[in-house]
Amino acid sequence: MATPVVATSTFVAGGVRGYGRYANPTWEAFEQAVGSLEGGTCLSFASGMGAVSATVAALAGEREGEEAVVVPSDGYHTAVDLITRLGRPVRSVSMADTDAVVAALDGAALLWVESPTNPLLEVADLPTLLDAARSRGVRVAVDATAATPLRLRPLEHGADVVVHAATKYLSGHSDLLMGVAGTTDADTAERLLAHRTLHGAVPGAFEAWLALRGLRTLPVRLDRAEATARVLAARLGAHEAVSRVRYPGLGALVSIEVHGGAERADAVAAGTTLWVQATSFGGVESLLERRRRWPSERDVVPESLIRLSVGIEDVEDLWADLDAALTRP
Repeated sequence: MATPVVATSTFVAGGVRGYGRYANPTWEAFEQAVGSLEGGTCLSFASGMGAVSATVAALAGEREGEEAVVVPSDGYHTAVDLITRLGRPVRSVSMADTDAVVAALDGAALLWVESPTNPLLEVADLPTLLDAARSRGVRVAVDATAATPLRLRPLEHGADVVVHAATKYLSGHSDLLMGVAGTTDADTAERLLAHRTLHGAVPGAFEAWLALRGLRTLPVRLDRAEATARVLAARLGAHEAVSRVRYPGLGALVSIEVHGGAERADAVAAGTTLWVQATSFGGVESLLERRRRWPSERDVVPESLIRLSVGIEDVEDLWADLDAALTRP
């Protein structure tokens, strides 16, 4: 019933696999499972950034060019930094402003979408953006980490590649680093594989085994966390310490802005006992952090914004802890 961990770097000659950097049965089991969810061919990587790097290389190349890359204005800062280092022009646009994104596509090579974005949780009009990109010959990659394949399947809308940080919801237990890139195009799949093989961003067999085990409970975990997120978002919207709630109505991420600026937001993040102050999301435990504590975070992110990653603890316990931190003088 359980896929085994195949812990080997070397395969005997004459088999279907040549060497441990090329393939592994445990990776393949995880890739097949995610591929069935996404409706495409998926490859796993040593981290989410490994998947991002391979996707950018497959769709936009690894050399400078005159064609631009369009990115979310509040996109994951490390991914945007990687794209910026390509040497191509970078156009930063709010993914919620459909007209602005479409206008930015002229003369572009790649549209990099996050939906919802991280951490402002903006939702892209994906069908419209993909139609506009296709008509201009622009390739499209969608980072759907925050949505998961249970809430958004970009390949079904015509995206060239879907990307996930499997570290987050897919594995769901904050105990591994992995990434996934999926596509329906055989040539793109070959490019992704070539990049992974040459650059060596392969996952470990044990990490792949853990990720597959975590994936089996994704629907249960996501449904529970999402239901709790809805309750918390509604209560936070009425809290006198909160100036704004950002919650698109799906998923288990909620971002809030608090009165009192960065200093007050830091105090709230440090003042909880059940919520853990940490920089990730998608696990079974609830995390929070002020995103602008990171110097590389995008300037469009408010200083007082706290991102909440809702876990699967009891909703009343989570609310009591958060409410106490928000109301504490």
